[in-house]
Order: sequence, then structure tokens, then C-alpha cells
Amino acid sequence: MMQTKPFQIGTRGSPLALYQAHEVRNLLMKAHNLPEAAFDIVVLSTKGDRITNQALSEIGGKGLFTLELEEKLADGSLDFAVHSSKDMATTLPDGMHISCFLEREDARDAFIGGTAPTIAELPENALIGSSSLRRQALLKRMRPDLRVTLFRGLVETRLRKLDEGQVDATLLAYAGMKRLGIEKRATELLDIDDFLTAPGQGAICVETRIGDDKIDQLLAPINHAETQIALLCERAFLRALDGSCKTPIAGFAKLHDDKIQFSGMILTPDGTTMYDIKCDGLAFDAELMGKNAGEKLKTQAGTSFFASWT
Repeated sequence: MMQTKPFQIGTRGSPLALYQAHEVRNLLMKAHNLPEAAFDIVVLSTKGDRITNQALSEIGGKGLFTLELEEKLADGSLDFAVHSSKDMATTLPDGMHISCFLEREDARDAFIGGTAPTIAELPENALIGSSSLRRQALLKRMRPDLRVTLFRGLVETRLRKLDEGQVDATLLAYAGMKRLGIEKRATELLDIDDFLTAPGQGAICVETRIGDDKIDQLLAPINHAETQIALLCERAFLRALDGSCKTPIAGFAKLHDDKIQFSGMILTPDGTTMYDIKCDGLAFDAELMGKNAGEKLKTQAGTSFFASWT
């Protein structure tokens, strides 16, 4: 592939985001036999990175981790942007699409205990640090006595606060821990059937301009088809529910040959009310299946379910 200047890869500046950008670059170098000099990694600060003392639901939701990158993508400063799939809004800015997904890492949540190694062994009224409404709701459903406090910022910051005894435990995506080489810090891995994961968790995605065929062709060899199909299902489910950081929503799709299995769930923030769904179908119907699952849950729950806590 002829290129007169380096491809510009946009990313956030956290250690995890940089790992993900380097992973995409390394795969592209291998796929196209290109040197490292063929790529520039451009680090941008996002509002979601800068404001760490407020819940995402209070300051704008998922787009806070992508807006600055998408602005540079739109004006041509970047050729593509690398993201964590679970940070992506369900509706992207005009002219943008996700054109590539890397193979999904382990999607489970990891429990990192300070005063106890498992959720079941936590003392009564233990304090858990988490910024995820989904995790908070699932924890409270399992253990109504548990207390939760806002925990945002870098993975390293959260673990430092845990080590200082500010909380009894925290939860992180196991995929991120593995990418950072700190997976041994996990004291319990939560089975997806018992603690349903966030849509997109564990998957790295690449956002590009619609119609930029040169870049899409560059990325095509590193796209993982199974992950893409699963994420189409999960994101369609989220979109049908108008999912954002204000809503505790969980969803996970898994492929078996040409079949796909999906589990979805919506909860109230206190975990007391929950609606869930399980379905399966053919892989080529993944997006429609996710959409239908979301619409079914939305109908079952009724408008009052969402209106009561937005």
C-alpha cells in the first residue's frame, strides 16, 4: 500500500488506550509488511479523561471519551481512531463508522478485593468503588447491603485508592487488566452468566470516515469477523434501548459456528428491578436479533421503568 506520509492513529493517552493503539499499529505492520515509521500515534486528551470527579451520566455520557478524537477524524487530522468498544456511543457522528474490530479479549468483569477475595465474602455494608451503573446495580442485586462510591480515573489510580484502604474492593474489566499485565491483581473472575457484562466489553474497535476506502482497506485484514458480528448484536441491543451511561444495561453475544447466542438485561440502579432476555439465531441476523431483544425488553419494562430514574 503506497503512502507518502505516516498514517495518523488517534488515541486517548491512558496506558490502556496506548496499549490498544499500539496493538492496532503492530497488527497493521504485520498484515502489510510496513515499518513502524509508517504510523504516527497521536495522543489526544478527552473531556472524559480530564473530568474524573463526576459520574459520566452527569457530564455527558459515553461520547466524552471519543468527541475530541472524532473532531480530528472529521477534519482529516487523523486517518482513524482506536477506541474501547464499550466507550462508543450507539449513534456515531455523521460521516463516521466502526470499520474494524480486533479479536475480543476475555469479556468478564474482575473483582479486586481488599478486605475479602470474593463478593460473597465481603463484610456487611462493605464499600465498593465503581463508576459503572451496571456494576453497581448488579452488585446491589447480589448484595443489597453493599455500598458503592464513585471510582473514576486511570486503572492505576483506582488500584492505588484500593490499596490505600479508601474502599473494600473495586471491579475492572478483566480484558484491560490483561492488556496492562496486571491480571494477577484480580481476586475473583465473575462468570458472565451470573454477572452479565457491558455491551462491547473486551473488544477494541477502530473508527473511520465513511467512504474512506483506502483506510478501510488498510484495516480489513485485521478485522475479526466473529467479534464484529457479536458487537453488531450487542450495539443494536443498546441502541434499541437508547443506552447511555445513565442506564444500567448489560448484554453479551457469543458465536458458535454460524449461530449466535445473546443475553441481555436492564436494571434499576438499585438492582431491585430487572428484566432479562435470552435468544439465539443465525449469525447473519445478529444486528436484527439485538434490535428485537432490546425492543422486547423496552416493551416489557414500560416507559415508567426508565422515566423513574433518569
